[in-house]
Amino acid sequence: MPMIRIVFLWHMHQPFYKDLVTGRYRLPWVRMHGLKDYYGMVKLLDEFPEVHQTFNMVPSLVAQLQDYVDGTAVDPFFDLVAKPAEELNEDEQRFAIEYLFHANQVHMIGRYPRYQELFRKAGSGNKDAGQAAKEFSTQDFTDLQVLSQLAWFDEFFIAQPDVQAIVKKGRNFNADDQRFVMEKQREILAAVLPAYASAAQRGLVEVSCSPFYHPILPLLCDTDKGRESVPGLPLPRHRFQHPEDAREQLRRGIEAHERVFGVRPKGVWPSEGSVSDEVMAIGHELGVEWMATDEGVLGRSTDYYFSRASEGVLTGESAARLYNIYRFEQDQTRMHLIFRDHSLSDLIGFVYSGMNPNDAANHFIGKIKASAAGAIQGGHDAVVPVILDGENAWEYFPESGREFLRRLYEGIRKDPALECATVSEAIARHKPEHFGKLHHLVPGSWINSNFNVWIGAPEDNKAWDYLYEARDLYEHRAAQAPEDKRKLAFEELLIAEGSDWNWWYGPEHSSANDRDFDELYRKHLTNVYAALGENPPDYLMHPIAGVAPVAKFTQQVAFIHPRIDGKTTGYFDWLGAAEYIAPRSGAAMHGKQFVLDRVYTGVDEKNLYCRLDFAPPASSKNGGAPARSDFEVHLHVETAKQDGARGEKVRVVAEAAKGRLKTFSARILDEDGEPSGFPDQKSKVAVSLEKVCEFRLPLALLDAKVGDALRLRLSYWEDGLPIDSLPAEGTMEVKVRSAEEMAEIASESWNV
Repeated sequence: MPMIRIVFLWHMHQPFYKDLVTGRYRLPWVRMHGLKDYYGMVKLLDEFPEVHQTFNMVPSLVAQLQDYVDGTAVDPFFDLVAKPAEELNEDEQRFAIEYLFHANQVHMIGRYPRYQELFRKAGSGNKDAGQAAKEFSTQDFTDLQVLSQLAWFDEFFIAQPDVQAIVKKGRNFNADDQRFVMEKQREILAAVLPAYASAAQRGLVEVSCSPFYHPILPLLCDTDKGRESVPGLPLPRHRFQHPEDAREQLRRGIEAHERVFGVRPKGVWPSEGSVSDEVMAIGHELGVEWMATDEGVLGRSTDYYFSRASEGVLTGESAARLYNIYRFEQDQTRMHLIFRDHSLSDLIGFVYSGMNPNDAANHFIGKIKASAAGAIQGGHDAVVPVILDGENAWEYFPESGREFLRRLYEGIRKDPALECATVSEAIARHKPEHFGKLHHLVPGSWINSNFNVWIGAPEDNKAWDYLYEARDLYEHRAAQAPEDKRKLAFEELLIAEGSDWNWWYGPEHSSANDRDFDELYRKHLTNVYAALGENPPDYLMHPIAGVAPVAKFTQQVAFIHPRIDGKTTGYFDWLGAAEYIAPRSGAAMHGKQFVLDRVYTGVDEKNLYCRLDFAPPASSKNGGAPARSDFEVHLHVETAKQDGARGEKVRVVAEAAKGRLKTFSARILDEDGEPSGFPDQKSKVAVSLEKVCEFRLPLALLDAKVGDALRLRLSYWEDGLPIDSLPAEGTMEVKVRSAEEMAEIASESWNV
């Protein structure tokens, strides 16, 4: 009987945050993800030894982890949280407020009541850090130092009795607690790389690598490849062509991998799945046996469009083409290739975090079997590649997604039609006569089958031109520099060739650390000039990146009394309401679907009102409802009582058919968020959906009185799956005020 063979490839990567000249780490994310994600992902497989996986460990990430384990990493964030709170100066206190809340608001901050309490005291990200710091006591800062680190601990370590003692203590931490948390970090980080080496030696996993500093290899070979993927794409002024650098990046990555893990890697995940014929040739020369990228590259290279039926299930021929192993043959080059199913991969990355873990696991297994049915009809095994970021998705899941993964792995293990294999195992078990054949690859990446994230936008092209100038200087001046300076200059160039800098340039992605990434990229290039005895050009002193989009929230300044009709014709209906405008650009992961644009909300003496606007790209031509005609909008409201007592939780679900409201339901939720009852029929809940989606809920239903706060979150669902939400993390908050209070606020807000 044909087998459905699932190939998980988890990609582990962080940018190179270290400044080689100062030795300091600009950002702490290698350490933080090292605490939370890397160890547990492989340790979990001890419970499921039949569920084999492939992990891609980028060599520059491994080098930074080793730096922390060796005690040679100079991390100002680590120093800040280790310092006694009473010794923090004003700048350090401000720094603590600004950076120590950079964590998921629901699953990391919200997991620890005291951490959430401090987050709200700091203004939930909406208050000036310096002003907030003045309101923090020494004990507040100590608790923040401890909890901001504990929130990133791996689940296996959180379960240990000594860590549980800190968790249960919850607040009022002392210097001993602070020291314990810092020392425990070293223990967790030291366990990461040995865990992967051990799992590989026992045959549970295969560890692959990437080019050392994670560059886009086709663009290093020739930036004109950007236009080959997208004809007419604007290119940098200077054509960057250094295939020798591409080869050096991959050679270093392979050799570093062998030093750390004791074996030469068989496979390579080329950074961002970026491939071309030239990259295949370089890999073949260096002994690489397999690479992987996205289905879109296969489709463009074979002039085939992969079709999916309802709920994203692949049709027969599409499944047979995608769920196969390919052999690339061109001149002397030979390479095995697999191509990721981006629909399945994105379900884990962007959808399942909002679902019950068991439901999500069952949905995923069902989706695999339904899609693979067309591939196994002819008696061939199906190879189903699921390839995604192995770290950033988990902060959106409760407890780092471990319950979901356990349910998923258990479901796969029990199903006789399924097995999990490493990439090399899948190649070895696949009949050679069933391999697909490829003789040419259209250059592309796993994002839209092109390189537009890294080249083409004005910021991207400027970054490439700055890199060109520094590389050209090295070409002409390196021979005259002392050997140590020449090596330093070249190392800084290789770092600057990494993909991460241009990930944050251009319109596609943004984060709270955009300024840091921009400054760090320019610092690496500045170090090249300094190492070669040259003055850096003035342009390296000025930012490349523009101002990053940020979420905008304005508080309610007047009672509102809107008509609930789903229209936007009444200008005064929402005047004075609180407004939340979301930044609609991606972050560390690409592929998130944005459907929602903004929320208006507010109260009057009797009701809570809420209006949801849809994002323009998703809007139909004759209205504002999404082009997808069947969907649901969920409104969650929780009352935060001013005395700290448990408040009501209510969920309203608006179900749309053909873009218009079909029906709606309201449920009261228990403490765990599960339905526990229905509102009284006298409760005048109202919902309307036309151009926008509008809600009205009585304050009495929410047991909300003057002085209480209402916390809201809206989400958009298709086919039973959560697609988008506002806010993306946490909730927006509206205060229930008296008429006198609101009149005073209105007077102050509109006094010119």
